[in-house]
Amino acid sequence: MQSKRSLLKSSLPIHILLILGACIFVVPFLWMLLTSVKTLGEATQVPPVIFPASLQWGNYSEVLATLPFLKFYENTILMTIGRTLGQLLFCSLAAYAFARIEFPGRNFLFMLMLSVLMVPTYVFLLPQYLIMKDLGWLNSLQALIVPGLFSAFGTFLLRQFFMGIPRELDEAAQIDGANHLVIYWRVILPLAKPALIALAIFTILWSWNDLMWPLVVNSANDMLTLSVGLSLLQGEHVQNFQVVMAGAVLATWPMLVMFILLQRYFIEGIAITGTKG
Repeated sequence: MQSKRSLLKSSLPIHILLILGACIFVVPFLWMLLTSVKTLGEATQVPPVIFPASLQWGNYSEVLATLPFLKFYENTILMTIGRTLGQLLFCSLAAYAFARIEFPGRNFLFMLMLSVLMVPTYVFLLPQYLIMKDLGWLNSLQALIVPGLFSAFGTFLLRQFFMGIPRELDEAAQIDGANHLVIYWRVILPLAKPALIALAIFTILWSWNDLMWPLVVNSANDMLTLSVGLSLLQGEHVQNFQVVMAGAVLATWPMLVMFILLQRYFIEGIAITGTKG
């Protein structure tokens, strides 16, 4: 009994810090949700009004009437799915090569690939834009998807996990006549489910929130994404904070639902990949 009390006392400060941290992250989302159903007066009143007198669901219909939000959803979903599937395929193939195949210069090439992470993203904007222009892909889904089909971070994440899978499984598969492609598909990938889900979540969040690249390559209204659409909404309704918050809620809820449903896999994947040498 005494040990339980001492354990509770020792863990109490940690739990208090975790609760405070959770509140810091949750309060902005709650404020965004409450502001989205307020009137203009309630949204701009000082001191601020926490709960609206009546729920103004018309803010959401105003967002849908002002901008082609459903089209933005379609473009964002297609871009996110394309990038995610591409990274799961190409990053896992590269990670398998770096983790399981011996070839000259393997470590040098891996370090060279990791060096890309030290280069600011904005450095690549102009060269990638010129490539998209030369290919005639401006204002198209290809311009949104193709540059995001591969990432050095995704390759590193999966390589770390693959290196922790016993090589005896590869040897057993080779004895049965399996080549590298069969080992990759039938042995490694089924065991790498947590890492693949973690990479998928990272890629989905990054793609869904991406603003700069869609803003650079696409200017036609029917090819914009949610992040760009929200920036237009804010520019057109500078004072209508409740309308902007309604648009933010519409753009944010899919990611919140996804993270709540998949947080177990996300935490498991990050924990495992963080311990592989």
